[in-house]
Amino acid sequence: MIEWFQKGGIFMWPLLLTAVIGFAFVIERIITFFIMNKSPKTFAEKLKSTIENEGIEAGLQFCAKNPSPVARIMEAAITEFQYVGRDKALIEESIAKAGVVELGFLDRGMPILSAVIQLAPLLGFLGTVSGMVNAFDAIALAGTVEPKLVASGISEALITTQTGLIIAIPVSAAHVWFTTIVNGYSRTLEDAANTIVELLLQIEVVEK
Repeated sequence: MIEWFQKGGIFMWPLLLTAVIGFAFVIERIITFFIMNKSPKTFAEKLKSTIENEGIEAGLQFCAKNPSPVARIMEAAITEFQYVGRDKALIEESIAKAGVVELGFLDRGMPILSAVIQLAPLLGFLGTVSGMVNAFDAIALAGTVEPKLVASGISEALITTQTGLIIAIPVSAAHVWFTTIVNGYSRTLEDAANTIVELLLQIEVVEK
């Protein structure tokens, strides 16, 4: 590995940096999504049952006991309901505001992963171009075209392109997977929020 890294030339260092950053954020995203792996729909159903059977205050306490982002968003909706009553627009606005704060973690690191996906192949290609220039310079100095010299120079020049693709492909796959998770979670959360809003709008008396 060390010999292979050295053959790649100076451009292997920025490629190594992109690899470290990319895979670090991939691991961070996996851990984050694993921690938040709680279905908003399931939480909403339990919250709905709690409110219907025990009242609004019990619903607030249920949200307070749960550390998940969906609990904070539902808590904001219920709190707003206690102040404004059955005002759908204001309740939905409180959900949107809480969602911006609580769900900001979903997109954290995604732009970095996109940058790694784009930069790694470009750096690899740049390293290859630089290596090819050096290879042809060596051929020019030798004065004769030796197949072994040409093959060796091109082989070393292509190492950076290979490295760039090795970095970009798994990071790209992870990015697609994370995007699917984020989109699915957002849609499920939206449905869960609508369920709670509909429930709140059916409550006749606001508990104090």
